[in-house]
This record gives sequence, C-alpha cells and structure tokens, in this order.
Amino acid sequence: MADGRAQETRLPPPRLSPRARRFVVGAYLLIAAVVVLDLATGPRSTFSPILAAVPVLAAIATRKARVPLLAGLAGLICVGLLSLANQGVPAIVHATSAVTVLAVTFTSTATVILVAARERELAQVRSVAETAQKALLRAVPRRIGPFRIAVRYLAAAAEARIGGDLYEVLPTEHGTRLLLGDVRGKGLAAVEAAVDVLGVFRDAARAEPDLAAVADRLDAALALRGAGEEFVTAVLATLPDDGDSAVVVNCGHPPPMLLHAGSAAEVEPPSFAPPLALLAMVGGGYTARPVPLTRGDLLLFYTDGLSEARDAESRFYPLAERLTGMPQDDPDALLDRLVEDVRHYVHGGLDDDAALVAVRREL
Repeated sequence: MADGRAQETRLPPPRLSPRARRFVVGAYLLIAAVVVLDLATGPRSTFSPILAAVPVLAAIATRKARVPLLAGLAGLICVGLLSLANQGVPAIVHATSAVTVLAVTFTSTATVILVAARERELAQVRSVAETAQKALLRAVPRRIGPFRIAVRYLAAAAEARIGGDLYEVLPTEHGTRLLLGDVRGKGLAAVEAAVDVLGVFRDAARAEPDLAAVADRLDAALALRGAGEEFVTAVLATLPDDGDSAVVVNCGHPPPMLLHAGSAAEVEPPSFAPPLALLAMVGGGYTARPVPLTRGDLLLFYTDGLSEARDAESRFYPLAERLTGMPQDDPDALLDRLVEDVRHYVHGGLDDDAALVAVRREL
C-alpha cells in the first residue's frame, strides 16, 4: 500500500455446496424433531444429549467464533428447559447433557478460530506465492513480429501458485527465442533451478546465434549447481522474423505439435538428447531441427502435465487427435478450447501442473 502498511487479508465467507446446505438444514430439523419427541415421551426420558450437535453444525458454516458460542448457549437453554419438563430423569443425566453441550461448544469455537487463522495464513502465503510467480514467469507479449502468442498455466492444485513449469518468449536479433521447461525436483531447490534456467536463457538467447549453443549453456549452468536431484526437460525454439523455417532444440521434453492446414503432427527431435543438467552423463550434444513454419501455421509447446493427463480408465490424453478438430486461427481460442477439453477428459483436476504456449505465424 502507499502508506507502507500491510494490507489485511480478507477472506470471503465460506461457501457451502447445495449438498452441505441440505445436510445442515436436515440436521437442524432432526434436532427439532428430537426435542418434540423428548417432550412427547413424558417426564421419565430425555433426548437432550443430542443437543451437543448444535454448536458443531453451527461451526460448519462459519468462520466467526460467536456463531458456535451462540448455538451452544441455545443448546444449554434447551437442556435446562427439558430438565424442567422431565422431572423423572435423574439430575445427573441433565447435568451430563449440559456439560457435554458446553464442552462441544468450546471445542467447536476453538476449531473455528484455528481454521480461520489457518485460512488467513494460507491466503497470505498465496499472495506472496502469486507475487513470486509473476516475478519468475513474466508476462508474454501477445504479439512479437509476425507471431501471435498465447500462454496458459494450469496448476494441479487450487492452492498452488508456483509449480515446476517455466516458460519465456524473448525478441532478439536472432529472431524470437522461446523456452518451455519442466523442473524435475521438489521444494525450494526446484524453484531455484527454475530461476537459474530462466536467468541463463534470458542472457544466452540474446547472445548466442546458435540455438543449440543456448541449450549447451543452460545445461552447463544447471550442472554447476552441484549434486542435487533437479534436472529440467525443456524445448527451445527460434522463430524467425522472415523465412519459412523455425528451429527447435529438444532437451528430453515432450515434442511440440505443429498444426498445419487442419492437421496436427509432433515435431520429433533428430536424435535423443537428455534433459538439461544431464548431458555430461550421456555425452554428445544438443542438435537443432528446422521446422517449416509458413503463414497460418501454429506451434504448440506444452509440458507433460497435459500429455500425461489421464481419464478415469488411466488412458493418456490423445493430444494430436483432439487438436485436429480445434480452431487453429487464434492461439487464445485454441488454448481456451484445449484447457476446457482436457479438464473434461480427466473429469476434475490435473495430476500435474501444465504450461502451454501457442505461437501462430500471421505473416
């Protein structure tokens, strides 16, 4: 904020699903029916212990401590009234009911307080993570030279703001340079690896005329990190401002898809190449492949969170088959359709993060 004070994180009111609302309403109706039954069965029996459920039910739908407290107070009042109506029931039974309602009230109230505090903390962490995500993955221009570009990032979990997928698109004197990768690792070490890859790429993409040399520099930088478990599968591309051929270097990553004249085909590398940080273990080097890219063609880069998405029968998402029937004249429309389709295919959330970059040549 402008005055330097931290902005308070405000949580939206909890939202219950229709099924949860029906459950809560039905439970309250059941309690009311039990109270009526208690009065109808005469002074020698009581159902007052069930009133301990009142503060629990009240706590389900709120993050305000006073709600279960008031509900517990109402329960205690009902216990007192029922004790007057059921003189034939031993006093110890009524006392036990009152103590039970009181204990459950305090427990439910404490639970609401703890959950609310936890949600505030989580909201703050999400805010920090979202800021870090924006700093790590910069906004990609929608248009660079003759190319229209669209990007989508799908988090596997709603709480996740930073995942292991990374991307960058840069205009350089060598053409538009693109990187899309997936860090194999966990925790802060994986985030640090992503930072290193993006930093080296932003420098090397501008300095190196040879795209394979850019990949070599990325591999060397990651290898110097030491004996960690992190490596990065990646695909790099040079998209020329003129000419009809792009250049792609694949570093152990799922091959991009070339959409041309309504068809979709994988851009396979000329030979196997390992992920970044592992080149010294297998020897050899990274090689570039020219890819015809004429006006109207579209290249789709993606991480394996998309290609390895599975349906209820554990079948992989048939990417090439699905792309054939999708719009290819607008990168944004294509990604919107693709995201909707894969979510429908898996019947829920993805098992892994997915980053998508679509580039269409307009001129």
